Amino acid sequence: MFRIIKSAQIVLIAVSLLLTSAVTAQTSKQSEYKGAAPKYIFFFIGDGMGLSQANTAEAYLGALNKSNGIQKLNLSSLPKQGFYTTYASDRFITGSAAAGTALSTGGKTTVNTIGMDAKRQKPLKTIAELAKEKGYKVGIVSSVSIDHATPAAFYAHQPTRNMYYNISLDLSKSGFNYFAGGGFKNPEGDGKHIEKNSMANFGMGESKELEDKEPNSMKIAEKRGYRFVNTVKDFKKLKKGDDKIISIAPNLSGGSALPYFIDQNGKTDISLAEFTKKGIEILDNKDGFFMMVEGGKIDWACHANDAATVIQEVLQFDNAVAEALKFYNKHPEETLILVAGDHETGGMALGFSGSHYSSDFAVLQHQKLSYEAFSDLVKEYKKTKEGNYKVEDGLALVKKHFGLGDAEKGLELSEFELKQLKDAFEKSMNYKKEMKKDDQFYLLYGSYDPLTITACHILSQKAGIGWTSFSHTAAPIPIRSIGVGSDLFVGFYDNTDVPKNLMKLIE
Repeated sequence: MFRIIKSAQIVLIAVSLLLTSAVTAQTSKQSEYKGAAPKYIFFFIGDGMGLSQANTAEAYLGALNKSNGIQKLNLSSLPKQGFYTTYASDRFITGSAAAGTALSTGGKTTVNTIGMDAKRQKPLKTIAELAKEKGYKVGIVSSVSIDHATPAAFYAHQPTRNMYYNISLDLSKSGFNYFAGGGFKNPEGDGKHIEKNSMANFGMGESKELEDKEPNSMKIAEKRGYRFVNTVKDFKKLKKGDDKIISIAPNLSGGSALPYFIDQNGKTDISLAEFTKKGIEILDNKDGFFMMVEGGKIDWACHANDAATVIQEVLQFDNAVAEALKFYNKHPEETLILVAGDHETGGMALGFSGSHYSSDFAVLQHQKLSYEAFSDLVKEYKKTKEGNYKVEDGLALVKKHFGLGDAEKGLELSEFELKQLKDAFEKSMNYKKEMKKDDQFYLLYGSYDPLTITACHILSQKAGIGWTSFSHTAAPIPIRSIGVGSDLFVGFYDNTDVPKNLMKLIE
């Protein structure tokens, strides 16, 4: 017995030494890096994208091809892999502002703080600002508003993410060469700079009337030399060498963001991949460029537990990564691509208790629009019926847009699921703001339309997907990389180490 215990102790000590050695070796490797600086740097951030979101998209693609496995995304082809922790200085489960600041500056800060220290007193230099100082051209691209938390963390320094007007002033002050994607949330200010409706951070909720208007930040940007482009025609005319461009999507949805990929029209909308491709064309020059590209609505769809829309947002994000990979293949000795995330959202799991060991990801193809677009339909129905609601109408809407209840699609509804939808329909039709204060209501529907969220949950469950939260989680986030200096991003570390290593590279 003594020999067995002693042997086990020796094994444990050996494993401990090996792990310590690996961490020490990694730290040493990072601090001693003396290789070339990358000329071209792509920093992709999937907002809310953890391991599950990407893997679910791969499982979905595999299922469409009748496979029981996965079809890899472009981002999964990147050879160097790592993970990092995401906690903020004042909360274990971070927010996009604190996480974006950690990824852009290498500094831990408090939740909701943009580009400043934890006490909200001192601005922190970002990797994008450093790149500009070193002669790189700089581009910031996002599928949400360009003054939202993650893009803002690369050029702004404000005590709170809700100071959209001040953030938009910081945008044009930065002097960066290319901004693209969503628009400005509050270009005229409101005197208080505080967005009272927190759901507006996810593109939901009514916008309030502006008072005490200030000088329009878009006009200020024009005075500082920026040119605004917001049509498909003018976007296509942009070319290499164009400078100080702010390209805003021609059609903006809630929160001044791009429409969800599942809702986009290929002829009248501009995708994240197209904004990325155009950024490469504009920024490419002899001194190189740094471009941050955010898939911001992965997070929003995860907040709403909308699996089908999450998958489409991940695919849109992956299409943007594909554009960078095309460029990398032409410049493999000069390019670095990083694909990361700021945090995980929703507690998305590839497994649901009610489905036991079964998965059927292909059923998600029957959802034809996002939760946001469906919520708008429910709202319009309620408005036109003026109290003359019929539960059959609600079930018909769900069947048409989610496929739920269609036996030919393998989406029959159980008595329990039918009751869930009927109850949710009644709550949607008789919704009152005080319902949000009820704990049971929140656990079932979060801050969303009850019928919409119930349809999303049932379809997720039939696919074999579970959700634990309408908020963020603290799950470690994967980072994938390829190219010059990519060895620095292998291992398990903190999110603040990502920009610290980037800064080492370009210093």
